[in-house]
Amino acid sequence: MAPLTPVPPLPFPVTAVTCLEDRGQVERSATVELTAGVQRLRLGPVTALTVDRSLRAESGRPGVRVLDARVVRAWTPRAPLAPGPEDSRLRHRLHELEGLVRENGRLRDRLDARLALLAQLAADLLREIGEGAGLGEVERARWTRELDRVDADRERYGEELRAARSRLRVLEQEREEAGRALEAAEEEPAELVAHLELTVEADRAGPAGLTVSHLVPCALWRPSYRATLVDGSLRLESEAVVWQRTGEDWTGVRLTLSTARSALATDPPRITEDRLTLRERSAEERRTVEVELREEAISTLGPSAAVPGVDDGGEVRVLPAPAPATVPSDGRAHRVPLGSFTAPASSEYACAPELSPLVTQVVRFRNGAGHALLAGPVELVRGSGFTGRGELGFTAAGADAELAFGSSDDYRVVRETEEQDSTAGITQRNVSTRTVRLFVSRFSGPEERDERVVTVRERVPVSEVSAVEVKLRKERCAPEPDAFDSEGIVRWDLVLAPGARRTVTLVYEVSSSAKVAGL
Repeated sequence: MAPLTPVPPLPFPVTAVTCLEDRGQVERSATVELTAGVQRLRLGPVTALTVDRSLRAESGRPGVRVLDARVVRAWTPRAPLAPGPEDSRLRHRLHELEGLVRENGRLRDRLDARLALLAQLAADLLREIGEGAGLGEVERARWTRELDRVDADRERYGEELRAARSRLRVLEQEREEAGRALEAAEEEPAELVAHLELTVEADRAGPAGLTVSHLVPCALWRPSYRATLVDGSLRLESEAVVWQRTGEDWTGVRLTLSTARSALATDPPRITEDRLTLRERSAEERRTVEVELREEAISTLGPSAAVPGVDDGGEVRVLPAPAPATVPSDGRAHRVPLGSFTAPASSEYACAPELSPLVTQVVRFRNGAGHALLAGPVELVRGSGFTGRGELGFTAAGADAELAFGSSDDYRVVRETEEQDSTAGITQRNVSTRTVRLFVSRFSGPEERDERVVTVRERVPVSEVSAVEVKLRKERCAPEPDAFDSEGIVRWDLVLAPGARRTVTLVYEVSSSAKVAGL
């Protein structure tokens, strides 16, 4: 067996990345020259965030086996060197300000020392004057000249010291601002550097391709869309918004987006006892039926709003990027195009007055992307330009989807309700008649001539017990509803000409037996 000989670090760039919901699967590839026998290769540098237990290495050449693969980390602090030509102007400016602060600090110290010497000289001169006057030696001209010279020097150097301190304060403030700007715009190189060490056995010398894959944290992605509505057709552009701060840039990599949740536990839930007991109903319970009104949302596919993540319909989706992508390691959002399609779109103006008095333009289209559309935010664009942001729910391939393009100021809807209670029949059933009136108005400019259809939806309660009956009084509704489904949704398609006003009346009855309580 040949001795283990260290090899200088060889470049080992990132060539492919599979971005998961909360981490990334990184693949590195390189071709290296091998000698016959066992040898140790040092490749890199790589990110220090590499998950060691996920390291997988293999070779594409027959006769080459990877015996061991590990990550070796070392601390390499950055030397305090001056910025070079490759550094930014901001870093050069900060280096210049630090030099000016040091220079002005030394000037301030020199002036402080000189003023201290002048103060000592003035004290010595005053002591000499006092001693000479006590001995009868009067040198008025010399003493006056010396005192005037010392006072002039103290005044001149004091003024220079005040100016130096003012300049120093300004320079320190500029240095702090430049430091904060540099910290926000750039990041210092990581001091913890990692390399890959591979122990490889080759049956013969020659080039061999090596591939290493591993997991890294601090990487995630989310879907995003841009919908453009033009002349009855909708163009939907799909993008992936990718964030990563793994410590190394992904430059020109094959990027794949996946909704796999590798962090979720796979253990089955624990089985606990569920005890069922029987008891006789009391006389009061046999005489009355307790009911209550509750709001219930129609269930849809996908995780609830309380669970963060990507709504993939319960099945792992894999979306490859059509072109090589570059994602810097700066922690910021970077958009990667995934594809687009154009489909015919139908548009309607819809309103649910019980929830909102606004009339919204709703656009429906069929998913023509060839794959499922994941739930995500949508930038809405129509003839007048950007109109706002919406949300696209999970849509299977070939299924219908809808987008709300915002409310229209041309309409106004006013809702009024009325309720009357009565008793009818031999069984003395309680009947509550509820009337809902909607006043729909269209405000249009003088140039508008076309008629528009506004779809108005109201809701009628749905009973789950036989003791309570809900009946829609179609003969008293004006106009008669165009549709009424099993969920209790009543729909009218109102045709409004420019400046038109329509009144919609909905009447339904809720009847219950005398033993029903809670309504």
